[in-house]
Formats: sequence, structure tokens, C-alpha cells
Amino acid sequence: MTDCIFCKIVKKEVPCYKIYEDKEFLAFLDIFPKTAGHTLVVPKKHVQWVWDYPELGEYFEVVGEIAKQLRKVSEDKIVRSIIWGWEVAHAHIHLLPGKTDNLNGQQLSDAEFEKCRQKFSL
Repeated sequence: MTDCIFCKIVKKEVPCYKIYEDKEFLAFLDIFPKTAGHTLVVPKKHVQWVWDYPELGEYFEVVGEIAKQLRKVSEDKIVRSIIWGWEVAHAHIHLLPGKTDNLNGQQLSDAEFEKCRQKFSL
């Protein structure tokens, strides 16, 4: 899909703070994180809904491995997973390490993003 922001990120047309990548999936920091390390896990192949991905088990295995890493380095040892699905029409799963009641998100500086990327990368 030519106007999909996640497809552009996968194709490296738009930069991201990548924490994980393999042949099928990419995980990167959300640009308006709700917690430190707020990560999006997307399939590289464009599908609109998580449930449309042909290998759901594989998708959730990758999400689980990333969540374990986030939990391992998070101060609170908790990671929430959320599938909202209305912001971008490309399958994505949010992983939010730590605790918060504020889901408004915030803009970070490049230095803050880089620090998070280094801390949470697999």
C-alpha cells in the first residue's frame, strides 16, 4: 500500500527507532510513547488487521519474545499488549512496558528515543 506509514517504515522510506527485525516482522518505538519503550510490532507484509495475518502463531511468538525482553529491562516488570487497530490500517500490536494511567503519549527528543532504543533492543 503506497500511502501506509508502516509500509514506508518497513521499506526504510521513513525512519524509525528499530528494536527488532527479522524476515517477516519489524518492531520499533512508537513516536508518541505512552510509556518508556512503547513498541509497535508489525508484519512486513501489508495486511489491514492483525487477524488477517496468515501465520498468527508466528506473529504472536515474535510479539511474546519482544515482550519478554521489554519486561526484562523494564523497572516495573510488566508489559501490556494492546491491539487498537484504528490509527493505521496496517496490522500492529502495541507493547507498553511499565505502569501508567496516562495514555496520551508524549513526544521525546532524538536523544531520549535513542536511549530507549538502546535499552529495549533485542
